[in-house]
Amino acid sequence: MKVNDEVLNALENGKPVVALESTIIAQGMPYPKNIETALAVEEEVRKNGAVPATIGVIKGDIVVGMDRKQIEYIGRAKNVMKLSTREIPYCIALKKDGATTVSATSYIAALAGIEVFATGGIGGVHRGVEKTMDISRDMEELAETDIIVVTAGAKSILDLPKTLEYLETKGVLVVGFGTDEFPAFYTRKTGLTIPSVNSAEEVATIYDKKVSIGINSAVVVANPIPEAFEIPKEIADQWIDKALEECEKKGITGKKVTPFLLSRVVELSNGKALKANIALVKNNARVAAEIAKALHK
Repeated sequence: MKVNDEVLNALENGKPVVALESTIIAQGMPYPKNIETALAVEEEVRKNGAVPATIGVIKGDIVVGMDRKQIEYIGRAKNVMKLSTREIPYCIALKKDGATTVSATSYIAALAGIEVFATGGIGGVHRGVEKTMDISRDMEELAETDIIVVTAGAKSILDLPKTLEYLETKGVLVVGFGTDEFPAFYTRKTGLTIPSVNSAEEVATIYDKKVSIGINSAVVVANPIPEAFEIPKEIADQWIDKALEECEKKGITGKKVTPFLLSRVVELSNGKALKANIALVKNNARVAAEIAKALHK
């Protein structure tokens, strides 16, 4: 594992660090928006007083804190693996390139000693799970890893009530940042009630108490998309339903489902979904930096 000097210095000196995933670069957005967004998200973390640590695997090396060249490489490279936790050793052993999802990023961040991670939306229980048994590895990793994950809720392509139920069963605390409703990525409100917190300091205190009494799991901080970029639920659902139909007709399954759906929704929305995605990731990076600072006081 290669930790860049800036991140290593911050960790050794107790400075706030925020982990960032690389799936958004390799699979989440089209080029060149993917690279532009990754760099903008890092800048958002810095602007708010923390050190960004974008995580991925390059030619078999785990990298914690990609530099600009590495981000551009992952953003342009072909055949970059989409890594959940289980594929990390395969990617390392065969010296491949890999972009980390929520599960892999959480695992590696915790391994490196990073306690706060900003993502776009977590994975969860997929629609039609009764037939497919398709549940994201994110759910299990969040149940096992001590980390704070700041997210705009779960992606609205999922079965959100079942996702929240699964997290509850696994003992994962989900709190709303300034809200008592679980957001759905593009949409601020879903009618699904969760406990709320009102500040980064409250999140840091909750996490500290959780660790001190020996509960080993993540704290998920659900941070709604900024109101100016919200897409009304009924409109987002229309795009998602159409994309899901196409996905089923094409026989797309497993790891390919989410990238296809997100890409197709961007097309159906004439780019509105991409703008919303960028806005919510930057907003999550800002909140994560505030939490990281509060945690390290």
